[in-house]
Amino acid sequence: MKKILAVASGGGHWTQMMCLKEIFDGHDVAFVGVKEMYRADAAPHRFYAIPDVSRLHKWSIVWAIMKLAFIIARERPTVIMTTGSAPGMLALRLGKMFGARTAWIDSIANVEQMSLSGTKARRYADLWLTQWPHLAGQHGPTYIGSVL
Repeated sequence: MKKILAVASGGGHWTQMMCLKEIFDGHDVAFVGVKEMYRADAAPHRFYAIPDVSRLHKWSIVWAIMKLAFIIARERPTVIMTTGSAPGMLALRLGKMFGARTAWIDSIANVEQMSLSGTKARRYADLWLTQWPHLAGQHGPTYIGSVL
């Protein structure tokens, strides 16, 4: 059994993570989302809410990093996976510092190119995935299917 921390920002990122929920069966899972209302979606698993961050809301990045560091230190996950966006990329960076294996699944909405966060996450992702076969490349990302 693996200890998994599943991190997603709002909207489609969260929806895609919830589509993956059944793959966590048999594992110890905690979810991290950017809205308290997502707690019901994550049930019966543990859930943590963090502030949403983006390039436009840089002031909230420090608070999100502090909350994520606390969550990761408390949960001690062996794997951190994310469907994006910026909060997920921050979680991967912190997770590597704690020795976790990491996985990035870029949003299916990114049809023409990898997202900015997804491109940055490449350095911190042990598994770097796209949901579009034409975006896969010899040096990544890898395509193994789509969530939706």
